[in-house]
Amino acid sequence: MARLTIISPEGRIERDLFAHNTLGRHPDNTHQVLDRIVSKVHCHIDLVDGRYVLLDLESLNGTYVNGERVSKRVLNHGDEVMMGSTRIYFDSGTGQTSSPGSVTTPSTPAAVAAAAAESAPKPVGLGPSSVAAIAGLSPMATFGGAAGSALAEPQGAGPFGATAPGPAPKPSSKVTIAPGMVESHIRSKLAALEQQNFLPEKMLTDVDALRRDYEKLRASFEVTRAISGEFDVDTLLAKILDAAFSLLAADRGVILMYDDAHELKPRCVRTRKAQAAGEEVVLSTTIIDQVVREKASVLSSDASLDSRFNSAKSIIMQGIRSSMGVPLLSNGEVFGLMMLDSQVAANAFTEKDLQLFQNIANQAAVALQNSLYAKKLEKEAVTRERFQRLLSPAIAEQVIAGQVEVKKYGELRRTTVLFTDIRGFTSMSEKTDAKEIVDMLNEYFELMVEIIFANEGTLDKFVGDEIMALYGAPVSYPDDAFRAVKTAVEMLKALGEFNTAREAAGKPPILIGVGINTGEMIAGYLGSSRALEYTVIGDSVNTGARLCSHAKAGQIVISEFTYEAVRDFFEVEELPAAQVKGKEKALRIYNVLGETGKRPDRISEPAPVG
Repeated sequence: MARLTIISPEGRIERDLFAHNTLGRHPDNTHQVLDRIVSKVHCHIDLVDGRYVLLDLESLNGTYVNGERVSKRVLNHGDEVMMGSTRIYFDSGTGQTSSPGSVTTPSTPAAVAAAAAESAPKPVGLGPSSVAAIAGLSPMATFGGAAGSALAEPQGAGPFGATAPGPAPKPSSKVTIAPGMVESHIRSKLAALEQQNFLPEKMLTDVDALRRDYEKLRASFEVTRAISGEFDVDTLLAKILDAAFSLLAADRGVILMYDDAHELKPRCVRTRKAQAAGEEVVLSTTIIDQVVREKASVLSSDASLDSRFNSAKSIIMQGIRSSMGVPLLSNGEVFGLMMLDSQVAANAFTEKDLQLFQNIANQAAVALQNSLYAKKLEKEAVTRERFQRLLSPAIAEQVIAGQVEVKKYGELRRTTVLFTDIRGFTSMSEKTDAKEIVDMLNEYFELMVEIIFANEGTLDKFVGDEIMALYGAPVSYPDDAFRAVKTAVEMLKALGEFNTAREAAGKPPILIGVGINTGEMIAGYLGSSRALEYTVIGDSVNTGARLCSHAKAGQIVISEFTYEAVRDFFEVEELPAAQVKGKEKALRIYNVLGETGKRPDRISEPAPVG
């Protein structure tokens, strides 16, 4: 008598066939198949003219006979029928095969069990921490929220790359990299191919090789067309998975990339069908381990048919039957990987599919590296533009290159602060056209800032006609105070030459006073989340500003703290002690007359920061 041997993670059962048989998930079927991927009434098997005929009832995930999807098929002895995650052997009861291409399976239950055990994947020796050692992951790493944005099948999809607007993508419940939950049997591997190699036309003799080359070109063309001109990384990742889904019959896809902490994290998740709320996407450590360690593309079948997993309910819920993992490579190093899986059949993917997926990954890797590099350049351009406004070009390049750290939070630093402003600026503004005032200030500021940068100072800010400069933040040198006072001396000298030209043009001269103080200050970023600026605050800063107010036109007034640092290098005259606001005792102050000609011992590198 004809019968079916049904092998699933729930175990193995044998059922006799009747003249009319229904198979499906619903208990009212002649033969119930407990498989979430199977339809309620999935297919019929009927006796027609002495032969059993299988009729698929247009099930969503299809029915496969010997690896081929069928709608109607005469069953031969030993045929393997795949429905979702379930394998079914047909026994005609005669022990004889009826067609040369069919798969022969022994008719006895013991023989069927032995054949199933033989075909089941063997245990893979991957301990819970093996992938952790390679990819920096914990033995059970779960990722949720926005890190893995799941995309349902695009609504109103037309030709590849053209989809009608649909609802916003919803975050995946979670993605889990789990040793032991879904171990995988590696069926085949391909060595890494970062470059596509094509033989010259004259050397082509193999039609199969020509077909493979055509598939490479087709994949490259389709992926390039889909992602061309896209530089937003998240959008690019989604388009890459869309392209993979258009070329390969996958049910789910995940792209993982290393983060700044060098941990492998999912960046994008794609499902062909809308994902059920709370459903896990479980990734096999076996595949990840092989891809990362060997930089190879991997084709695998999961071990749901293995007797070790007969009681694993998560397997039947996942329904993963066939998986592919390919590395994303840059200069021979893995910076991420792509994974696709099928919930339909154990052999849903072939080596040809793996080669095609590898080509997709090669194109994706180039696009992602271009995108990441563009983002890096954009960030560096913003950083360079920001710091070049504040720092001398040499110091700005050190900061951008990471040779000097600019801390985001406040730190106590010994710094010399320089203030200078124009004397009589208010009355000058009242008598002069606004445009002329702006032009004058721009010329004046340009001249002063060049001197600040030449002495490796930091431009803190302009406040009206006032300039504030720092020496010792964010970069410290042993002679910060000397360079600040030298800047002031050079400012007065340059301003004298500038005023000569102004007076020759019938314009009034610009007269400035300078105040300099040295002391402990809090340096760091201040402002809101929208606007931050690097500056210093504290009593020593306020003292420097008040010394500037105390200075007369042409004077460089320095505090006793700055004087102690530069006394050997500048000629000074002591001025009457000044009662500065916030100080109980009058402050000894000095007017700088000029340089002595001596120089401090200079070093080319800045002192340690902090």
